[in-house]
Amino acid sequence: MTTFTDAPLASADAPPAPRSPRKSRRFGAWAALTPLLAYCAIFLGLPVYALLYETFRRTNPVTNATSFTTANVTTSWQGIYLTSMWTSIRLSLATAALSAVVGLIAALAISQSRSRVLKQVVTAASGVLANFGGIPLAFCFIATAGTAGEVTNLIEKVYPSFQLDSFAGLVLVYPYFLIPLMVLTTVPALEGLKRQWREAAAGLGGSTVQYWRFIGAPILLPALLGGFVLCFGSSFAAYATAKALVGDGVPLITLRIADVLSGNVIAGQENLGMAMSINTILVCGVVMAVYLPLRKRSSRWLES
Repeated sequence: MTTFTDAPLASADAPPAPRSPRKSRRFGAWAALTPLLAYCAIFLGLPVYALLYETFRRTNPVTNATSFTTANVTTSWQGIYLTSMWTSIRLSLATAALSAVVGLIAALAISQSRSRVLKQVVTAASGVLANFGGIPLAFCFIATAGTAGEVTNLIEKVYPSFQLDSFAGLVLVYPYFLIPLMVLTTVPALEGLKRQWREAAAGLGGSTVQYWRFIGAPILLPALLGGFVLCFGSSFAAYATAKALVGDGVPLITLRIADVLSGNVIAGQENLGMAMSINTILVCGVVMAVYLPLRKRSSRWLES
């Protein structure tokens, strides 16, 4: 004989089950992140989409018919445009390497100083000078050095063919705002080196050279490489300083994009300028793809 038991039925007026704490935290995190995602989509996503659309678009000047082609991308990697890209890369590598070496020496001297006021003053000055570029910087060098000034004459004794409005002139000017950027990047990493590590190395009989070789340098290397990459990206994207200093005397990709978009070379080549802009975004994307893992790896040691 089968026995049936009356199971309690859920009341229609019963309160809803409480939401899981994990789901609540996840919803709160996404809600807090929504404004940032919306900002990135509007001010970064839409411009990139417009660049991609214009890069592959071609309009017939007679019929105004729109078609899509890869000719703009192909042309942007040929002739003077390819030369401009390689010149920008060479300039960025040279200035980033010079700024990394000088900035590391300056940051090392600052981090070892016992004066807190000096560190604050240098940090504040570096923050200002790292953003002092463009036309004011070019004017300062032109007014100070010029083409026949004493500074230029001193440089010409070492480098006879030096001219301020040339590739060598840009190598001289760009570190003015790249070295402070390297200092800002490197000083926190140097200050993150714990004194206990040096004391432990000395207690085990290690010398200063051995400490920097086996402990300090491996820990600082990702931060130093990250600073170098950051200087490379800043130099590669610079436009106003080079435009005011050399004009069109040095073929740089940023100057070439401006010339094409303004119609100074050939009218109606705006889509080619968009293609070159996409190329620069790809280069900067590679730079950031290298910089972010290096920074993350360095922070694991320096922030622990």
